[in-house]
Amino acid sequence: MASVLAFEKKLVPSDGFFYGTSWDNKDHVTPLALQEKSVRGTISNRLKAAVKNDPAKLDAEVEKPNLQTVDACALGTEQDTLKHYFTLKVLGGVETPSACNNAAFKASYQQAAKAYIEKEGFTELARRYAINIANARFLWRNRVGVEQIEVQVKVLNKGQTQSWTFDATQYSTRHFDYGDKQITELADNIAQALSGGDSSLLLEIATFSQLGKAQEVYPSEELVLDKGKSKKSKVLYQVQGHAAMHSQKIGNALRSIDTWYPVFADAEKSAGPIAIEPYGAVTNLGTAFRTPKDKQDFYSHFDKWARGEALSRVEDEHYVMAILVRGGVFGESDK
Repeated sequence: MASVLAFEKKLVPSDGFFYGTSWDNKDHVTPLALQEKSVRGTISNRLKAAVKNDPAKLDAEVEKPNLQTVDACALGTEQDTLKHYFTLKVLGGVETPSACNNAAFKASYQQAAKAYIEKEGFTELARRYAINIANARFLWRNRVGVEQIEVQVKVLNKGQTQSWTFDATQYSTRHFDYGDKQITELADNIAQALSGGDSSLLLEIATFSQLGKAQEVYPSEELVLDKGKSKKSKVLYQVQGHAAMHSQKIGNALRSIDTWYPVFADAEKSAGPIAIEPYGAVTNLGTAFRTPKDKQDFYSHFDKWARGEALSRVEDEHYVMAILVRGGVFGESDK
């Protein structure tokens, strides 16, 4: 095994930018800005026993003002539609690590990767990425409660004019059982780029979501590391005053294609398709769905596969290659 081993990500989204418009006139758009609000909230956290069992102390606690300053973002009073815009670059060359300090391991890995590309051609992964574009999973909370969602995809590479328009409401985020003509065409373009060595594909993705006039929209929330110095209890992401979504959040949605983890078929335990991660981590559930104990994590599969040992299921190969498309540092300590 290489002690230094790294792969560059092959799906590279830009930040997503928010615009306000109307469903009947999508050409007229205005950038959305953040608004700062100061609100007086009520005490709603769990109380200590001494307080909650004493009505007088509880009244005194409730009287304390819970003052907050927060960022918010909303459509204009005459706007009923959110336009979400980003670009996506798809790169090839996953068979070549960006860093590897073991020539024997590199040769073994490249042989396994090239065999996968020749046999599978990234067709399954590309189809799932295409469906996650078509179903607008990358809108996250902005996808909830919409009347209509239209996803416009256009190839920006020089000399190419292909484009597709999807009705996102016709594609579920719970499964990948789709293979219509438009999905197939988009997936073919993605697969060719991933399989093509030095090739690349650049897509422009504009999504229109009819939310309702003046409705609130949800850019990314910033992680405030030093809360003691922050005057706000919620800070939203903006780029030079323009409300936006983190590229990492868009990338997480696009790679939420893992339906191969052990409990996916169990309705009570399943979390639906999860993001491709080495341990199947879903942070908001506090759960790792792929554990080394069950030999279902990335390293258990990769260490065998990259050394030339066949995996028991083709789904495990899909998972390993999807992790490498995601990119990361995977070296093994030589201590």
